[in-house]
Amino acid sequence: MITSPQNERVKLVRSLQSQTKVRRELQRLVLEGARLIRDAFHAGYLPDFLLYTADATLPGKAGAETLSLFQSQNVPCFLTSDQVMASAADTQTPQGLIAVFPLPTHHITLPLTLALILDGVADPGNVGTILRTAGAAGVGAVFLAPNCADPYNPKALRAGMGAHFRVPIRIVTWAQIRAECQELLVYVADGQGTVRYDQIDWVRPSALIIGGEARGAASEAWKWAGNSAAIPMSNASESLNAAAAAAVILFEARRQRG
Repeated sequence: MITSPQNERVKLVRSLQSQTKVRRELQRLVLEGARLIRDAFHAGYLPDFLLYTADATLPGKAGAETLSLFQSQNVPCFLTSDQVMASAADTQTPQGLIAVFPLPTHHITLPLTLALILDGVADPGNVGTILRTAGAAGVGAVFLAPNCADPYNPKALRAGMGAHFRVPIRIVTWAQIRAECQELLVYVADGQGTVRYDQIDWVRPSALIIGGEARGAASEAWKWAGNSAAIPMSNASESLNAAAAAAVILFEARRQRG
């Protein structure tokens, strides 16, 4: 049993949980809980190792099945004390299972017909929720401009509910975004947009830009986009949450595409 928070694997987990730089250098992320861990496995990924507590893997619990699954795949699995699990976990109430996985890699299926671009979305929970929505709406790729929250932040991973392993994600420059989406009609979601979101022909190859929570899309996005998509609102509301706006527009696109 691992009983010391200074164990090298535990220290690695804490670094990956808290530091974007470490995640990018090592190309690794941390998942907590049986559901997220099994989602990654079913998407074709095996963890480098698994930490677990005795309570989480009692017979009949989801953790027991997960532990057995990875032991059968010869994944190194380490029993830890509850105190060590608490020190490694990002959540207030750990589920007793933590695994270190490689960052997911996806090839974008061409031709790209529906892309989502996040610009300045700073809240990791919003980023994760938007990725979950993008996966459900059939988005072909999600591009994150450099000023977005890290999509592999623990909060973003929990909010994404496995979408990180199903949707191609690119953290790129504006020049790279323009190159990848050069064949698409580009719209910025904006409360004062020029066209209602449900009057846009989303069957045509398109890209949607969702701006940050506080300031909306940056000037770089506006210089590039040809149009802006508005969601009509009542009761003097000025704007929607970034994740809510993405859901409304993306599912209109899905509806039109059948």
